Amino acid sequence: MTAPVIPPAYADIDPLPRLLMGPGPINADPRVLRAMSAQLLGQFDPQFRNYMRETMALYREIFVTQNTWTMCIDGTARAGIEAAMVSLIEPGDRVLVPIFGRFGHLKVEIARRAGAQVHAIEMEWGQVFTPEMIEDALRTFKPKLVALCQGDTSTTMAQPLAEIGALCHRYDALLYVDATASIVGMPLPVDAWHIDVVTCGLQKCLAGPSGIAPITLNARAAEHIKRRRHIEQGLQSADYVAGSGRMIASNYFDLAMVMDYWSEQALNHHTEATTMLYAARECARITLLEGLDAVHARHAAASRAMVAGLQAMGLKLFGDLAHKMPNVTGIWIPQGVNGDRVRARMLNDFNIEIGTSFGPLHGRIWRIGAMGYNARKDTVLITLGALDACLQAEGYAMPRGAGVDAAYATYCLT
Repeated sequence: MTAPVIPPAYADIDPLPRLLMGPGPINADPRVLRAMSAQLLGQFDPQFRNYMRETMALYREIFVTQNTWTMCIDGTARAGIEAAMVSLIEPGDRVLVPIFGRFGHLKVEIARRAGAQVHAIEMEWGQVFTPEMIEDALRTFKPKLVALCQGDTSTTMAQPLAEIGALCHRYDALLYVDATASIVGMPLPVDAWHIDVVTCGLQKCLAGPSGIAPITLNARAAEHIKRRRHIEQGLQSADYVAGSGRMIASNYFDLAMVMDYWSEQALNHHTEATTMLYAARECARITLLEGLDAVHARHAAASRAMVAGLQAMGLKLFGDLAHKMPNVTGIWIPQGVNGDRVRARMLNDFNIEIGTSFGPLHGRIWRIGAMGYNARKDTVLITLGALDACLQAEGYAMPRGAGVDAAYATYCLT
């Protein structure tokens, strides 16, 4: 008897075991995947509310902050970006966006959608801003909000932030930092650097899946948002008084309502994404068990080895290496080499994913990540070995095995 043919959509999900060595997402730590398989709970179950409180406490340590309002936004990292910006920006507000890659342009778009007057300053991709450049824009434009990335994976560059928060406060501006690509891959002491708002995601250095966005707000930012607090109809009590500010334009991304939901009031807003909360809690837990300094050092070691290996292969790295992100490395695609074909060989023959970039860099550079669960000696060496084989197959002349040898020697020295 002939076995029935199972339509593809009815088959089990069983993907090939890819090693994700691009700019993110990356392979989730198995402990995170196990945590996500825990049984669901109701959003107001005392157990679940306690998990929410624990997650808040863990992310205060991740962000190195005392901020009460440290919580999560359900949705990808972009959900956190949008929640922060639409909740802080009112129509007509001045917003300064320093752009050094694709994700600066994203912040310009979100700010404009929120009705802001936007002033963008741009650096050539591969470079970052000096504090003097940002201070000059603060002095002349006088923004309410400055929005920028710590690390922009499109260019693999990391913007130094240690002086920027104090500069913004000197000119009475709020500082919002998107740390999606950099959180725990490099230091980000939120309180010490006077940053008002930070958002991130799990899918890069935190070693989890995309789908929830941790956020922290200091008291200064929280006051701006609370002034716009409105409780939706159907939940308002008899003594309810709306905030004096304009209602936040988005219901789902209304941080004032999300804050009420995460507070001890537990005022209903949305149904919390239980499984994603488990993931966020586990990502923070395993990071803090390893220790922030140790996690930073692990990413830095992977970066040093990757750089040494790529340079030993005769490849030219992209951008200002003094400001390169530890967790992503950009490589100029060599003249005469078909970059897409190399990436396809890596994926199809070795099950390893690396990336190209966007806009002016699309098809001109590769981006190789070593972050989160994948910031390990074995993954770096395996990726360099596979790249060596794929480049040789494309006719690129280089000393065979030099990349793996150089990276291995770098690890042996540390």
